[in-house]
Amino acid sequence: MALPPDRAAIPTEGRNPRSIDLHRMDIAAIVDLMRSEDRRVLDAIDGARAATIAVIDAAEPRFCAGGRLIYVGAGTSGRLGVLDASEAPPTFQVGADRVIGIIAGGDASLRRSSEGREDEFDGAAAELAALDLDGRDTVIAIAAGGSTPYALGALAHAKRLCPATLTALICCTQDPPASQADHVIALATGPEILTGSTRLKAGTATKLTLNTISTTLMVRLGKTYQNLMVDVRATNDKLRDRAARIVSDLTGLPRPDAFLLLDRAGGAVKTAVVMHRRNLTRERSEALLDSCDGRLDRALDG
Repeated sequence: MALPPDRAAIPTEGRNPRSIDLHRMDIAAIVDLMRSEDRRVLDAIDGARAATIAVIDAAEPRFCAGGRLIYVGAGTSGRLGVLDASEAPPTFQVGADRVIGIIAGGDASLRRSSEGREDEFDGAAAELAALDLDGRDTVIAIAAGGSTPYALGALAHAKRLCPATLTALICCTQDPPASQADHVIALATGPEILTGSTRLKAGTATKLTLNTISTTLMVRLGKTYQNLMVDVRATNDKLRDRAARIVSDLTGLPRPDAFLLLDRAGGAVKTAVVMHRRNLTRERSEALLDSCDGRLDRALDG
């Protein structure tokens, strides 16, 4: 049987000299060490600032033109992509087809580990083909060590299916192997306190980077107004309360009146705000928002 590739040179596989005596540490020492190591995550993110901006800058016109943000990964990396994708619809009221997470082994891998699937270079080929990629799409492969065949294969297949598709790789090593990615975000998190456990610093840095990418794209799409989640839908008590508070903030109405206005607007925050600020009916407010591509700033300023 052939030996697997030697990954000893990959930083995320290295031994952390600060945790050599991990097994001897008491609880307080372990907690302190983890806090100390976690602080290094922000340095890694700062080091990848320019690369992160470049990816978002390239993805923005594609995404705003109706393109999709597609994450692909295995194990922890795949779960983080699926997590970010699953949070987009309730937060920004976009369709589940706008931010998509593909994980090696499918949804079953969200709960049960399926490490063997990450070695499949062609593992994501069928799912990517089913998406009918075009030049508006952005495919981001996530691989902590930068060498996962499943993730790198996804980039190759994306380019084969549609050369105009934007591709990027998020990894946690400064010198990832060659890939077909148009952009690389290298988060130099270094070795973990538990050798090779990239759910730790690497996972944290990756999650923060995904937060930055998706949130920035949604802001640029017009899914926020000021720093408010104006596309939230009042579908439960928590969200109904949040929606009413947003309406109150943007209209100056007292809380009870904000709820009444929200009800008249069918639970849509932006519609409610336009109704009050522009003195329009619900129907005319919805039409105005449609003509402004759903952007509240344009509807209020126009």
